[in-house]
Amino acid sequence: MNLTRSLAQLALSAFVLGGSFSAEAQQAKVYRVGVLVPGPAWYEIIEGLRVGMKELRFEEGKQFTLTIRDWKGDIKEAETAAKNLEQDKIDLIYATSTNSTLAAKRATPDIPIVFCAGTDPVVVGLVESFAKPGGRLTGVYNPTTDLTAKRMEILKEIIPKLRRVVTFYDPSKPPAIESSKSARETARALGVELVERHISSVAELRAGVRALRPGEVDAYFTVSDPMASNEAQLIIDTAKDKRLATMFDVTSHVIKGGLASYNVSFYEMGRISAKYVQRILTGIEPKDMPVEAVNKIDLAINLKTAKQIGLRIPPNVLARADRVIK
Repeated sequence: MNLTRSLAQLALSAFVLGGSFSAEAQQAKVYRVGVLVPGPAWYEIIEGLRVGMKELRFEEGKQFTLTIRDWKGDIKEAETAAKNLEQDKIDLIYATSTNSTLAAKRATPDIPIVFCAGTDPVVVGLVESFAKPGGRLTGVYNPTTDLTAKRMEILKEIIPKLRRVVTFYDPSKPPAIESSKSARETARALGVELVERHISSVAELRAGVRALRPGEVDAYFTVSDPMASNEAQLIIDTAKDKRLATMFDVTSHVIKGGLASYNVSFYEMGRISAKYVQRILTGIEPKDMPVEAVNKIDLAINLKTAKQIGLRIPPNVLARADRVIK
């Protein structure tokens, strides 16, 4: 009996000890998240993600790591980066823009993807619906592209005599197609001519911006194009030299010297998206997590820039600004 009891106790101890080791091994797993980012403006989303993960008690370096791949507005590079991340056996791809998400979806067959999309994810084919994504993709949606019309309207309010507005974009990218269509229709309704300059490379964009003649247009207007966003500083500096107003879709560009922007906070978008990353890493299927819309919109105005280009911001516009840079 004593021998039997001893063997039983030994077996129980081994089972408990084995369970303990198993629990420790599970706790010790460090999830690997691959991040696709099209350029500097979108790093604010990553900072928001880090804060959101921390709020969820998911500590970077201990429970997860971020492998960041900046594709610098080159969609082919985005697809290559996505393929490499999946081949490296990461656990999840975090796509900080619509173009990043489209590239990741095309380039990878299996890996779950959490997105921060600025274009309606149903319209561009990322998910079946907001309530039931229906696949391996889900995340948060911000109405960057849908706000294109409102940006044009605000620009017209800022410059009542607005006649001609120039924009640069790559017409092969779905978000740019949607955004430019909205800008074109709204401009026409407002009696404004939208001068559309198509680009396929950074060199073409830079040459086109530098070639703008004083008086040729009244303002630069952004559409949803990462290549143009990555060259924001050149656009800002050139616009100041030629005394052109600028309307952007990223607040950080206004901080750098752009005249105005109207969009959601990229930081807040990243913070909200953290729950998708955390839950999918710990076992929830993307198809079971409805897409969430981020609707807090901020109008930013740079009064210093307005003064430099000889423009007075109408009081009714300034009164609505959420952020004023002096």
